[in-house]
Amino acid sequence: MRTAPATARRTTHFDLEQRPILVFWESTRACLLACRHCRAEALPHPVAGELTHAESVAFIGTLAEFGRPAPILVITGGDALMRPDLLELVDAAKGTGVPVALAPSVTPLLTDERLVELRARGVKVASLSLDGASAATHEGLRQVEGHFAETLAALRRLRSHGLVVQVNTVVTAENVEELPAIAKLVHESGASIWEVFFLVQVGRGTALGELSSAENEDVGHFLYDASRYGFIVRTVEGPFFRRVVAWREAGRPIEAGPLYARLAAGLLEQLGPPSSDSKAQTKGTRDGRGIVFVSSTGDVYPAGFLPIVLGNVRERPLAELYREHPLLRAIRAARFSGRCGRCEYADLCGGSRARAYASSGDPLGEDPACGYEPAVPPPVSSSSRPPSPA
Repeated sequence: MRTAPATARRTTHFDLEQRPILVFWESTRACLLACRHCRAEALPHPVAGELTHAESVAFIGTLAEFGRPAPILVITGGDALMRPDLLELVDAAKGTGVPVALAPSVTPLLTDERLVELRARGVKVASLSLDGASAATHEGLRQVEGHFAETLAALRRLRSHGLVVQVNTVVTAENVEELPAIAKLVHESGASIWEVFFLVQVGRGTALGELSSAENEDVGHFLYDASRYGFIVRTVEGPFFRRVVAWREAGRPIEAGPLYARLAAGLLEQLGPPSSDSKAQTKGTRDGRGIVFVSSTGDVYPAGFLPIVLGNVRERPLAELYREHPLLRAIRAARFSGRCGRCEYADLCGGSRARAYASSGDPLGEDPACGYEPAVPPPVSSSSRPPSPA
């Protein structure tokens, strides 16, 4: 599973109705790893029907139709380094004025020579996954002996080549107690961003254990604490973190349980007192709002973990699909049901649309990973909500 690298801070305003901030492109499903939580269920070879070189260049060229500022193209996989034409694709994006970020796998393909070539073509940001504070935990998910040490070394190499580094961590019942020690590794690596992914049971991730809503709340408070050690913290499929940040910034008492107490104590033990103001990122994006995903075969999804096909870039321009598809319009308008539909944080958070779909089959339903009970009535009657296009 690959998740998106963050990018250098850009102050330009995005109208999220007209253009996404991030376009994730699963350039191939090929990968030398077989991680237990892989969304893509990656294989050691490309799958049939992946976009050809010419089709890939044409797709990249259509991103100019979003206008300026252009979205950031996050080239992921599988493993983007398995694309033999990766450098040419980066050149094509640069020629179109589209910035590129990269989410490679830690394999023998991640060489210093390749990093030099990518930097020379303008790639500034890359992310790597670190899913445990020990070899046993990390390699238990990655299923490659020696991969933990190789990942720590790769993080240092990315930094040595002048890349802005992001560490991606998936949170499961198996590794949650290691989060303070992982935070220390993030700090020691010099990474600029820690992106924490809250598991959605899709792909191979169906075999792993999700946290309870109460535990998610505890982890959210812990992540706010972690954001005070000099690196940006943001979440994937855990938008309730933004509500937690809003509460903490407002000075509300911490309402958390025993997991938070253990994690907070562990963080102080690992890193000492906080060293900076909070760098928790709270941009109100969600699946289909500021984010869109294109598979290796050109199918378009609201996000990589929300498997509802909206169309295909071979048949319809991505800008047209993003702006006009009824599901994306409903997501951006926060036309949700259940607790998400009557929550005062619907715009800031909005719940994980991928998890709502995975749990109920309704991409506009409530997110069961959040335990917050809203205090406000529904803003609109349920009769105004469009039917689910699942």
